Amino acid sequence: MVRANKHLIKIYRYMGRISALIYAKNQKIYVAGYRGLVGSAIWNNLLQRGYTNLIGHTHKELDLTDQVAVKNLFDEEQLDAVVLAAAFVGGIMANSLYRADFIMMNMKIQCNVISEAYAHDVKRLLFLGSTCIYPKSAPQPMKEDCFLTSALEYTNEEYAIAKIAGLKMCESYNLQYGTNYIAVMPTNLYGPNDNFHLENSHVMPAMMRKIYLAKLINDSNWEAIRKDLTIRPVGANIKENGEAVRYVIDGNSSETEILKVLAFYGIENNKVSLWGTGKPLASSFGARIWLTHPFTFSSTSISLTSSALRSIHPYITVTRLMELLIAIIPQIEEVLFQTLVRFATATSMSVQVRNLLSVNFQNL
Repeated sequence: MVRANKHLIKIYRYMGRISALIYAKNQKIYVAGYRGLVGSAIWNNLLQRGYTNLIGHTHKELDLTDQVAVKNLFDEEQLDAVVLAAAFVGGIMANSLYRADFIMMNMKIQCNVISEAYAHDVKRLLFLGSTCIYPKSAPQPMKEDCFLTSALEYTNEEYAIAKIAGLKMCESYNLQYGTNYIAVMPTNLYGPNDNFHLENSHVMPAMMRKIYLAKLINDSNWEAIRKDLTIRPVGANIKENGEAVRYVIDGNSSETEILKVLAFYGIENNKVSLWGTGKPLASSFGARIWLTHPFTFSSTSISLTSSALRSIHPYITVTRLMELLIAIIPQIEEVLFQTLVRFATATSMSVQVRNLLSVNFQNL
């Protein structure tokens, strides 16, 4: 009798494990960003492992920055787990141009999804972060305990801050509410469904595409070049006669235009040029000027035309501003110097920066 009871107990245990396994495979899992590089890889991996009850929405179907829309999703689906792989992303140029968007959009996405997950008793959540959360000057190879020990890389600082906030949200919910929200930081990813756009992709996919196109040019394989450009058209603002002219090439563009635009990105016959000074956009003094309006020149004010601004990075150091002004103004008058000095004083720049303005002006 005792032996029979032991066998029954074993059977019940096995049945419990099987039931748990069946339940696990039937769990409703929401993969936010399921069509992106990381999200699509996670989605396909779950399918291969037998998880078929997956939920995914495109950005057009569901705007994760919309708090009401996110709440409605959680109300309707009654989810068991969430993979938060959705984010507002881009390369160095995009991060620098759209700094407010990168911090605001990502904070909204994370706050909406994580808060609603908790409100709807979602048991498990996986948050995808980024290695840009680590300091710019972290020693290599980098260790986890470098986190929050010094300044971040300036060019993607806003994105990094948003990701740090997401990580800390998961940690704080776990500590306060006992949730199981995990934050992971993937690094140097590339693969299917990556962004290979030459204007706003990450470094690795951009380099891969550049090398690929340079090889095709060398092979005179215009069929493959046009196929590539049909899938991913390329735009560029190229200076011609002092004006920035916008070019957009696709599979129907002429060979001359295609070669011209690709050369703008350093893609030539069997040759790829990668450029950059390696210096951060912020000046060593931390004095940065945000150019928000097209300027005009008069006896009392300084300005730039919108056409002159098109090809200029919107975050600009004081030194670079002076170089720019001197480059576009044929004759520099005393008002230029006085206006710059008034600007430096009005914005409470340091004496060191004001002296820099004076010295650079006199030298130039």
